[in-house]
Amino acid sequence: MKTIDQLLDEGVNGKRVFVRADLNVPLADGQITDDGRIRAVLPTVQALTGAGAKVVVASHLGRPKGAPDPAFSLLPAAERLGELLGEPVTFAQDTVGPAAHAAVDGLEPGQVAVVENLRFNPGETSKDDAERGTFADALAALADVYVGDGFGAVHRKHASVYDLPARLPHYAGHLIATEVGVLRKLTDDVQRPYAVVLGGAKVSDKLGVIDNLLEKADRILIGGGMVFTFLKAKGYEVGASMLQEDQIPVVQEYLKRAGEKGVEFVLPVDVVVSGGFPDLKVKEATHPDVVPADAIPAGQMGLDIGPATAELYATKLADARTIFWNGPMGVFEHPDYADGTRAVAQALLDSPAFTVVGGGDSAAAVRLLGFDENAYGHISTGGGASLEYLEGKTLPGLAALED
Repeated sequence: MKTIDQLLDEGVNGKRVFVRADLNVPLADGQITDDGRIRAVLPTVQALTGAGAKVVVASHLGRPKGAPDPAFSLLPAAERLGELLGEPVTFAQDTVGPAAHAAVDGLEPGQVAVVENLRFNPGETSKDDAERGTFADALAALADVYVGDGFGAVHRKHASVYDLPARLPHYAGHLIATEVGVLRKLTDDVQRPYAVVLGGAKVSDKLGVIDNLLEKADRILIGGGMVFTFLKAKGYEVGASMLQEDQIPVVQEYLKRAGEKGVEFVLPVDVVVSGGFPDLKVKEATHPDVVPADAIPAGQMGLDIGPATAELYATKLADARTIFWNGPMGVFEHPDYADGTRAVAQALLDSPAFTVVGGGDSAAAVRLLGFDENAYGHISTGGGASLEYLEGKTLPGLAALED
């Protein structure tokens, strides 16, 4: 895989460089609530503009249905990119049409244009190779060189991620090079003890990574909505908590395998419960209770790990040399259910381990709860991509960058 450093050595002055970024930021009423992914691509964009490239930035945002939708416009992300760069950024109101070509044709060396959401075009996400290829041809007409730096999308076989690199000289940007280097430390060169903290809503989203980590991790700590399927698999009643009944046999098998392999599976000893899911807009006090994990009352919903569990998990992470964390411990967006996630975030900081926060909601939680991002070993920009890499899958966007 050639990197942007090699591209810069070859020279980019005056060349049109297509940067496939990941500007898929969360929006609320048209305002960006977390600009972490935009800031993550800055080193690549600044390196290229500093070397005189004409930079064309492209990304997806959300899940529009293959047609323009104002709710998913990249305009707010383009404006924020310009603010962070301290330079005006041209925004094209289409992706490969007249506006995009005019924007790119108008670039001077060192300037940046952002084209509209890639997923406004059905060819971006099509499962038909020919349709994706046609869209990739149209994208290739905008540039001389391709730089892949949208790590959050490399697990997708999409036109701008998988097909376009085959049509242009291609290089990995700074972000992708960094992300791959970090993930190799979690798979090929692990310092032990190796502890993994997994949370989030659905256990089904994490089955593949759990399966693979049973061969690599020393300790796996479980939280979030997915934990109630584990508790149910142990025979506990979980009240009105989130539950995936169909996954119970798989979870029971994983618990059995963990015991056979000597992998320590750590589950909550207490849970924060309430009578229903909180309003995340109003965030009024809900007066939750703390109950033992094996005694959740009927009608009560588990929404966070309890204080005794938070203390237990901090102890289990204290002597680790490598920690990977993906998924919050509870509904961290509400102050009544943020303590478990806060405790894990703090435990990572207190540990001497190489710490990786695995993207998505975990990264958002670190920022929302006021922690210093730079204090962690690495905060990934791609939750799904990180998980699939750790599952041992081939990621199409990384394979496309290899020669």
